[in-house]
Amino acid sequence: MFGGIDEVDWAALEHAYGPADDVPELLHGLTSQDPQEREAALDGMYGAVHHQGDVYDSTLACIPFLLELVSDPSVPDRGGIVELLTSIGGIDLDGDDELDPDDAEFEYAANYAMAASAVTASADVFLALVDSDDRGVRLTAPLALATLHGEPELVLGLLRERLKIEQDPEVRFACVEAAGRVALRHDWLASEVVEWLVELAGLPEGVTGPLPPALPPPPGPVGASRTYDAGLRLSALAQLARCAPHALPPEVVSGVTGLLRELREESSISAAPAAEGTPPAGTRPERGGLVTGRPTPWTGDLLRTLHSGLGDRVADRTALLGDQLRSPDGGQRLDAVRMSCALLRTWRGEYGELVSLVGAQLATREPRLADAAAVTLGELFSLAAPAADALAEFVTADPGRWVQEWATGPRMLGSALTALARTGDARAVPVLARLLELPETPQDLGQVLDPLGAAATALIPALRGRLARMSLDHRLYDLAGPVLSGLTALRAVESLPEVLRVLRGAPEYRREWVIELVLRALTAFGPAARASIPDLRALLVRAGGSQALSGAFGAKTAGALWAVEGDPAVVLPALRTALSSTESGARRSASSVLGAMGSAARETAPELGALLRAPDPWTRVDAALALWRVTGEPDRAWPVLAGAWEALPFTRVPIAERLGERLTRPAGDGATVMEGADGAAEMLRAELGRVRRHNAIDGGYGSHDIVRDEKLLALCRRALTRERPTT
Repeated sequence: MFGGIDEVDWAALEHAYGPADDVPELLHGLTSQDPQEREAALDGMYGAVHHQGDVYDSTLACIPFLLELVSDPSVPDRGGIVELLTSIGGIDLDGDDELDPDDAEFEYAANYAMAASAVTASADVFLALVDSDDRGVRLTAPLALATLHGEPELVLGLLRERLKIEQDPEVRFACVEAAGRVALRHDWLASEVVEWLVELAGLPEGVTGPLPPALPPPPGPVGASRTYDAGLRLSALAQLARCAPHALPPEVVSGVTGLLRELREESSISAAPAAEGTPPAGTRPERGGLVTGRPTPWTGDLLRTLHSGLGDRVADRTALLGDQLRSPDGGQRLDAVRMSCALLRTWRGEYGELVSLVGAQLATREPRLADAAAVTLGELFSLAAPAADALAEFVTADPGRWVQEWATGPRMLGSALTALARTGDARAVPVLARLLELPETPQDLGQVLDPLGAAATALIPALRGRLARMSLDHRLYDLAGPVLSGLTALRAVESLPEVLRVLRGAPEYRREWVIELVLRALTAFGPAARASIPDLRALLVRAGGSQALSGAFGAKTAGALWAVEGDPAVVLPALRTALSSTESGARRSASSVLGAMGSAARETAPELGALLRAPDPWTRVDAALALWRVTGEPDRAWPVLAGAWEALPFTRVPIAERLGERLTRPAGDGATVMEGADGAAEMLRAELGRVRRHNAIDGGYGSHDIVRDEKLLALCRRALTRERPTT
């Protein structure tokens, strides 16, 4: 074994962490008789040689030795090596193999191409693995063949034959999943695969109603009596949703929920009685102590595939999640909460009942399930209102849930309390008041006060007192941040003396950061904060003459002074200086302030117009919004904004906000700003007609994505209702 491994100059090759001279040890570790040593070696291969899916020259050098390992029956745990080879050789280049040799990405693309070529050239090695005695090998070989083998017809036939005799449920599901991969990769075989999946799912040809009950065992070879069991039918439906959603019957949800009930019944039957307090035989703790029946681990995978395939069929997915959230299986409910979170982040819909069911999970005694529900509800803001009672009960029942302590980092609000406050429910206020009695305020307390509105004004005295007693030392930014954010959200102008104390006494350490918090508060207070004018004027002078302060800082200072004093002559010089800065942050901050000034800043129109050609697209958008507001004319600004609407979805909220504003006209005729913005109404209606959230990104999300998308919808409706009626 490993003939020629010593002839490779491993030290001259590289992996993610430098020279690859440790790779031979990892390869030998994969053959160890010690399970822990094998696991450590496989982790090392993924961590260094195939780090985050990358392919290095050392990865290429490993391929022949990995292929040798998977073909040797004496090597234990070969399934993990099969998966590793599938990942190394199955990278989709998406055209990167056509990169110019001078391109910085060329070497990576070339490595991917060579890896794919090397593994696929030897893919016949996987053909002999489908009937291996090693379950792990049989579990991973189908997907390897579907991904890597160059004869998909042969692979499909092999999968069909294997399914007739395979007894292990998860291996059978792997065969079905591999068939779905074949259909997705090879169009000419898709119809054959779909026909087979329809058969496995037990769907009569041309079915238009609910799925029929489980079919009787058909005649056939040994093992065929399991062909139409509930698990396999669910697997087939999941793959149909993935590669041919049009083949699913209209009533697919009722069929899937029926199959889930069958699986639960099978699980309860197979679990022998056990002593009180002991999990039944045949069950195992899953996901941090959730006791689940044997089908649960793979059921979650199948349902995730099914949900992914159903895509924008929101009503179907919501109904299916409702059934999952009612399951007696805690593991399935935890999966359902996470799947609900993914659905809510990605698609718009009517979610009242689903949110209530997620809220019901707070009553469980399983901490991980309750925590997952609280985190999901926390992203919904007002959409979590149907779960407000459950949240309030959960929060008030245990003060230990009010805050989250971390080994490192600041103390934060508990997820359920955050969710309750974000719904605007006043029952959060007494709890927040108690937290203001703690030695240190939770870092994010101020961020949850805005949704509470007037109900949170009762907290103002406590916030003022805390700010008044705060030491003006090196910890000021960390300690004052949540307090100043809260006073800003509540527009608590009565706290002006305490706020000015911070402004005047801020230490040098993080001074600019502290003052920016104060500037936000003073901007929110507006003309009622006139006592701050001398301080702001002096600060603006210092910002203009200091090389240490950023241009954005000067623009923000000017913005606060404008909000309080309203004298354009005082702030325009600083804002025009910021517009000419080389810092995009300074230009954007200045544009935002000028937009807020409106016609009072009309003289800056030439500078704003020049920024419509800035290289940074966000600078162009901010300048266009400001130009439109200061001139009252959309002629130059609208083409920039219309283009950004499609190219940069995250710009849609500020653009829709502008479209919803009324024009100020002497005639007072109530005309909307959409006059002169050709196509704006159609653009807004198209947005309202979309099912996918405007900021949904595959593989990423933000905690405020849902509330921002809901804000966009509200802004679109407002802009359209202000449209002048046609005659």
